[in-house]
Amino acid sequence: MSSLEMIAFNFNNLSGRIPATTGLHLPNLERLYLSKNHLEGEIPPHITNASKLKTLELNSNFFSGSIPTNLGNLRELQMLHLDHNQLTNEPREHELRFFNSLANCRMLRDLDMSTNMLNGTLPDTIGNLSSTIEFFAIIDAYINGPIPTGIGNMSSLISLSLHGNNLVGSIPSEIGKLKQLQGLYLNNNKLQGHIPEAVCGLSNLVQLVLDGNELFGLIPACIGNFSMLQYISLRNNNFASKLPLSFWKMSGLLHLDVSRNSIEGEVPLDVGELKAILGLYLSHNHFSGKIPNSLGELQNLDSLDLSNNSFSGQIPLSFANLISLVFMDLSVNALSGTIPKSLEKLLYLKAINVSLNELEGVIPSGGVFANSTLQSFLGNKGLCGMHILDVPACAVTNLGHQSKFKKLVLKIVIPVVTSSFLISLFASIWIMKRQKKRKSKDVEKVPEVKTHQLVSYHEIQRATNYFDGSNLIGVGGSGSVYKGTLSSGVVVAIKVLDLQNEEVCKRFDTECEVMRNVRHRNLVSVITTCSSEYIRAFVLQYMPNGSLENWLYKEDCHLNLLQRVSIMFDVAVAVEYMHHRHHTHIVHCDLKPANVLLDEEMVAHVGDFGISKILAVSKSMAHTETLGTLGYIAPEYGLEGIVSTSGDVYSYGIMLMEVLATRRPTDAEIFNENLGLREWIRRAFPRTIIEVVDANLFPEEEQITSKSEICIISLIELALDCAKERPESRITMKDVVKRLNKIKNTFLEI
Repeated sequence: MSSLEMIAFNFNNLSGRIPATTGLHLPNLERLYLSKNHLEGEIPPHITNASKLKTLELNSNFFSGSIPTNLGNLRELQMLHLDHNQLTNEPREHELRFFNSLANCRMLRDLDMSTNMLNGTLPDTIGNLSSTIEFFAIIDAYINGPIPTGIGNMSSLISLSLHGNNLVGSIPSEIGKLKQLQGLYLNNNKLQGHIPEAVCGLSNLVQLVLDGNELFGLIPACIGNFSMLQYISLRNNNFASKLPLSFWKMSGLLHLDVSRNSIEGEVPLDVGELKAILGLYLSHNHFSGKIPNSLGELQNLDSLDLSNNSFSGQIPLSFANLISLVFMDLSVNALSGTIPKSLEKLLYLKAINVSLNELEGVIPSGGVFANSTLQSFLGNKGLCGMHILDVPACAVTNLGHQSKFKKLVLKIVIPVVTSSFLISLFASIWIMKRQKKRKSKDVEKVPEVKTHQLVSYHEIQRATNYFDGSNLIGVGGSGSVYKGTLSSGVVVAIKVLDLQNEEVCKRFDTECEVMRNVRHRNLVSVITTCSSEYIRAFVLQYMPNGSLENWLYKEDCHLNLLQRVSIMFDVAVAVEYMHHRHHTHIVHCDLKPANVLLDEEMVAHVGDFGISKILAVSKSMAHTETLGTLGYIAPEYGLEGIVSTSGDVYSYGIMLMEVLATRRPTDAEIFNENLGLREWIRRAFPRTIIEVVDANLFPEEEQITSKSEICIISLIELALDCAKERPESRITMKDVVKRLNKIKNTFLEI
């Protein structure tokens, strides 16, 4: 067999192990193909004795153990495929040391070690690999650590595929040295930072795939000038600002996906220059303005997703020219007017979604609309039609005599408006005068909190029956809370602080300072305080239904979906008041279910401002050493002590996930340092999200409808937008209130 040059047993259902002596008696073997079999065991080190091997394909088997470190003996090796096995790194080694040996394979062109369990870092010596290497792939192989800078030495690379790993750090600028690169695939890692300007040197790029990371900042405009680029995917990152104008003029681009970022601005008329585009995905950003008519010029377009933005105006009539369109999603915007009937003529259109807009008029009945369901039109209260279940039928008068009716209305409206103008003016002046005399409906009429003794220690003792255990409501890290009755007969909650804890006493002063500054119907009202050498106590509005935490985790307490959403809406309104509608910015710093209390009507009130911060209007953040509760605090708060309103938004997002899933973010049975509540929810979203939310959201007799499912998905989507890794990528509490109100009114109206 010494003269044998090729062995090929692909797709032959071979099983068992490769003989340990393989290679010893095959000195002239040049090609060994054993892929797509059922071979197992370790790769025998003697295989390297076949020193003339040019091609070694052992992929798609069940090989295990570590990769031989003597592969460098195969000096003529050109192709090495070990992908889709169960290979691991050497025990107790962090770096993948077998790469050091491969540096001796100076003719290597194609290397694939994807879909293994390598669990190691790429050594910087990877730059010593052959300068002739063209295809380098380690996909879904549990690679961690940074991308080594040495990768810039692989000057002949055509395709670099490192996606589906745990790579961290930034994209090294040395990437820009890979002048021949046509495919860059770094998606689904944990990369951070900016896209380096060095990518401007990659003028031969055909595909750029960076989605599913934590990249942020501006997208380099030079990418839009790459004449060969056909595929761009930057989705699910933290990019902000506007999309470079050059992106809208890429006449050869086939696929553009920038979904799930924080990109803002309008889509320009130049979008019509994307003549070759097949898929355009802009969803879950902050795009605004009108959808340009020129978008209708993209006659090759088969998928269009503009959902979850702030587009306004009408659906362009030019969309009837999108003759190749198969999928269109315009949901969750502020679109108005009617649905163009001409969309019925789009022969290939199979799915359309215009839900959660402000559309009105008749839903067309032909084409794609004939097979559409209610789910595609929810949240447009002005829509009507006969052919879709639960959509109200259109009034005949609105259809047959609409133009005459409009003329009649105009004849009446003009004189009425003219004559009523003066009445409206006087009425407005009268209303404004009345409003000045009263406080906002959100402001509670409670006595001003003072820092000196307003209630005596004796009165506190008497109100609580000398702190009798039967009046004890709860015990926390800062002290105890008792139910009490003042001499006036008012039932209150009395929060008695632990004087032995110096930090707790400091929090008393902080909470007094905040309570002196805020009044809102969804904040716990402090009636008065007691401060003496014996006691520090708050006399609070009594909340008979206890905390949200109790309602989530006590066996005899159950909240349905409407109750949970209503409670979280109350919390959002309270925090939005502190962040945006008060003359100073107030950051709570410790939002969690235990600090949300429920009154007799189940209205939520946010309390416990012991570590909150009052920020000057000119100062959007502060530094502190005081931390909130583990599991809820934002990354920048826990690591750097940076306090800002966006930290509260993060905590709110985590709390919303907890309220929907009834899982504590510190649940050790499920979560660890690699998998927290946020990541657990993100992985389930959206396909299996119904499986992870609390089964008690709906009564046993109530079926989960498509409407309910969309509601859950919308709520989880909101939570994820709140709990983004980078603070500048999170939405504001103003956005939260607006979106939650829309979800509540659309899906949960009684």
